[in-house]
Order: sequence, then structure tokens, then C-alpha cells
Amino acid sequence: MPLSTYRLIGKKDVVPEASTLTYRAMADSTSTPDPWFQGLFADRLGGVKYGKGTEIYKFEKIKRAKRQALAEHPERKLLDFGIGENDDMAAPVVREALNREASKVENRGYADNGIQNYKDAAAEFMLRQFGVKLDPVTEFCHCIGSKPAYAMLPACFVNPGDVTLMTVPGYPVAGTHTKYLGGEVHRLPLLEKNDFFPDLEGIPADIKKRAKLLVINYPNSPTGAVATKDFYKRVIEFAHKHQVVIVQDAAHILLSYQGDPLSFLQMDGAKEVGVEVHSMSKGFNMIGWRLGWVCGHPKIVQAYADVKDNSDSGQFMAIQNAAAVALRTPEIPKEICTKYRRRLTKLVAALQKVGFQCKMPGGTYFLYAKTPIASTGREFKTAEDASQFLIHEQSVCCVPWDDAGAFLRFSATYIAKDEAEEDALMAETVERLGRLGLRF
Repeated sequence: MPLSTYRLIGKKDVVPEASTLTYRAMADSTSTPDPWFQGLFADRLGGVKYGKGTEIYKFEKIKRAKRQALAEHPERKLLDFGIGENDDMAAPVVREALNREASKVENRGYADNGIQNYKDAAAEFMLRQFGVKLDPVTEFCHCIGSKPAYAMLPACFVNPGDVTLMTVPGYPVAGTHTKYLGGEVHRLPLLEKNDFFPDLEGIPADIKKRAKLLVINYPNSPTGAVATKDFYKRVIEFAHKHQVVIVQDAAHILLSYQGDPLSFLQMDGAKEVGVEVHSMSKGFNMIGWRLGWVCGHPKIVQAYADVKDNSDSGQFMAIQNAAAVALRTPEIPKEICTKYRRRLTKLVAALQKVGFQCKMPGGTYFLYAKTPIASTGREFKTAEDASQFLIHEQSVCCVPWDDAGAFLRFSATYIAKDEAEEDALMAETVERLGRLGLRF
């Protein structure tokens, strides 16, 4: 309900002028009275109904199911393949750099849109890793993790009625903020028959006309698909033809297993149509440090920096300097990639033994596998059904995706201190899932 339909009653009550469900009626229906500002919440959050919904986010359902499984079976270790973050700390050389930099008085202040040392290191990384030469002054800007970048980039382009094209399943933040701004999201399903690439030609003409952004993510989370040069070429052609800005999410780019990692900006013409967003989290074990960067067309980077400058005051300079050390240490991402390649190879073999139709992903630390259709005496209508069943029956946790077919996402970021523990975990996984008589 638009805020314009509300009238202020003194300072304590806000009620709809024409509604069968008034604010007071809603307040009376709960055991705790609503606060006086209940009717002031923005429509983007649900307006007067904010906080009253009963729908439970799937990750919250998983958390609840895990707690229940642990309570009901304390003797049974939770096999958690649902974790979506690296299980190791940042490299010692990076932590040591942070300790040094945190004690320097010159690092105490606001970083605003980033320090030049970090931008220089990112530019050196892009040139060394991908052969991409960018201006470290005008074509880079840091972000406090990639998530805020996806929240801010729509503000650079989206007006009410504009469209952001987004692949699904995927990371929803750019879409959420597009809708906050009065725009619309057009979902592009990633289907196995299309090798988990979006069908750009199948987008309706009226949607193409209103589209401002196309957000893509390769290596793709959660499908594990990696981009090809041909796909990126088609994306660039699409951008020129329909005047759409490209935002490529490269968070998992250093976890590529089919040849060398491929940057969108390696392609001729890519920088003319968009930007690529990088993260220090996945490829450098810097989960929680909250740092990344946006690079590409200088005008887009400038627009992002202007929005950012009015949204935050930059990441702690000590963290940026430590991250510069990480970017200048190529052995770090190589070791991380080797580890997750090894773990995924073992996970694929384990799941295949109990019937899963899966194969080694091209990238990421996720394995995206078709959901079983049934277990002994039970059928699964959705991936969420299957996920909940695995948690409750055998304390095996994975993440369901029902956006474009029924799939389960298994993560290789489980806790294991060495390869012997990895092997033991795989054996236990096969033993437990093997009890369930899964059918595919």
C-alpha cells in the first residue's frame, strides 16, 4: 500500500484511510502492540505489514533443521556441506601485514574511496593474472566486500520502471536494490540444457527496451559453470545492440578448474560496456575482511565511486594494505584453488557412489547436483523437500535451489584439518546417504 494512502493521527497512530485491514486491527491481532511508527515503514520493506510475514527464508529453515537434528541426535556429527565461505584463515603473510599496518598512525583515518596502494596492487594483479591493463587511478575503486557494490551499482543507472536483467539461481542483492529504486527485475533462468548460460535472445522485446543492467556471474555460483570467450562475445554484442551495461561478478574467478581463469575484461570491447567486480574472499581466504574492487569503464567506476562516497567512508586502510600484500603473492590463490579442486573431486566421487548425477564443476567451491526424486517410502516435490529430509534423517546438510529446476548445492568448504579427515568425511557421507535408498 503506498505511503500516500496513510493519514497521520496525532503522533502515535498511522492508519490506512481506506482498507479493511487497519493498522489498529493488525496491532490488536498480536500479543505485543506495534510501535507507533509501524505504518511508516517503506513499501519496499512491506509497509505497515513489515515484520508480520510468516514466510521463512530457506537459509533460516536450514539453520532450524540443523539445530533440531543436533538436538535429536547428539551422537551424530553434522556433515555440513551448506557452508558458503572458506574454511581457512588468510595466509600468515597477510595476517602479519595487517598486524603491522594496524599499528601505523597514518592508517587511522577514513579511506573514503580507497588508497592508491590497494588500487595499484589490484591493477598489477589484473595485468599479471589476466593480461588486462587498466588505469589504477581512474579504472579501479575498492568496495567493502562485493555485496555493497551490487547494492550501489543499480543506483548509478536505475530509475523507476527500468529493468535489471539477472541470472537465477544467483546472488540477489543487485535485484533487491533495483526494486528498492522502483525498477524491475527480469530473471534469466540458468538451465542445464543451455550449459547454465542465460538465453539472451529469448528476452522479450519490451524488457530489452527498458533494461539498463545485465548482471552475470562466472564462474557461476551455484551452478559451477565457467564462461567461454564465445559467451562473453555474445554478452558484449548484446550490450551494444540493446544499450545495456554489464556487471560481471567475478567473486569465484580464481577457483577455476577448466584452464586458466577468464576475466570478462580480457575480451575486446568488454571495458566499453561494463565493469567486473572482484572479491578478496574466495580466492584469498579473506572471508570477513570485507574487501574487493570494481574495475572497468572509467565513467562507470566514477559513478559507482560517487554513490559509494555518499554511502560509506571506505574500508580500514590497514586491511587494504594487507590485501595489497595478498594480491602481490600469487602463490596464495594457487594453493586455495588446488585445495578446493581436490575436495570437489572427492565430493563428486562420493555422491556418484550413492546415485547422484553430478560431475566436476568448472569453477567455484560448489557442486550443483540434481535433486533425488525419492527416498525409500518418500517422494520429493522440491529440492527443499530433499534438503530437509537429508538433514533430519542423516544430519547431512546442503542448500536447495528450486529457481531453475530442482538442484542441491554441496559446498567443499566443510571443516577438515587435513586430507585424512577429508577422506573420512567422504566415507561417512557415502555410508549415511547410502542408507536412504535415494532414487534419481
